[in-house]
Amino acid sequence: MSVRHPIIAVTGSSGAGTTTVKKAFEDIFRRLKIQAAVIEGDSFHRYDREEMKNAVLAAEAEGKDISHFGPEANLFEELEVLFRKYAQDGSGQRRYYLHNEEEGMAFNQKPGTFTPWEDLPHDTDLLFYEGLHGGVIHKEKGVNAGQWVDLLIGVVPSVNLEWIQKISRDVAERGYSAEAVTHTILRRMPDYVNYITQQFSHTHINFQRVPLVDTSNPFVARDIPTADESLVVIRFNKYRDQDYTYLLSMIHDSFMSRPNTLVIPGGKMGFAMQIIFRPIIDEMMNKRRKEL
Repeated sequence: MSVRHPIIAVTGSSGAGTTTVKKAFEDIFRRLKIQAAVIEGDSFHRYDREEMKNAVLAAEAEGKDISHFGPEANLFEELEVLFRKYAQDGSGQRRYYLHNEEEGMAFNQKPGTFTPWEDLPHDTDLLFYEGLHGGVIHKEKGVNAGQWVDLLIGVVPSVNLEWIQKISRDVAERGYSAEAVTHTILRRMPDYVNYITQQFSHTHINFQRVPLVDTSNPFVARDIPTADESLVVIRFNKYRDQDYTYLLSMIHDSFMSRPNTLVIPGGKMGFAMQIIFRPIIDEMMNKRRKEL
């Protein structure tokens, strides 16, 4: 952790609501005039799209599993090096993963590939990571990325909701069959248990979206519960000393389920992030300015 070069990491699995999270932090950074070094979690995958397909086939031929959740397909050690270097002196390297044709055209590359590594911009105020592994621990390799993070935020849907969202997206947008997507979910389950869910025990603040409709069999459900059909459970760990009376007054229909747990309507998640994180980040920047 670092006063001069703080790190904020948002970690969560697929379908966690990353668009809402990204917009909330973009708004906070803009209002507080913060220059952030933005790191996309996908950029620390080990393989590009074609290489990953081949790696999965090779692993299956050997009776093994490989997934984007686990260490075989990711650069965990390099991610921790980035966090450590940034915490120490504000330096490090990043690259981008090009998801689609539009992103590829901007770099004159095929989608599904990586841009070359480049140095981070100088004189950024903080590093902002968003992806699968912001707090990842890999004991065999001695990796503990979360130890360098000043504000670690977990954003995750309940697991059945996550599976419904993945099946619906991959069938509608990527042309996969429901059976193929189900196979992928089962294939990556060991990595999900060992490298994704364990992070949420160490987050400073955790957001979990919980549906209020029946999702008991996610493998046949096709309708994704809307935000209005959901609640968001917010658990405070490091920052549990909140003004809960203020939060309850600001977020209509919210309530406390435990002394450190706030429950809000699903559609209020972005707003809740704004009023929870802005004072934390403002204090973080004030401490940085004093230290500098």
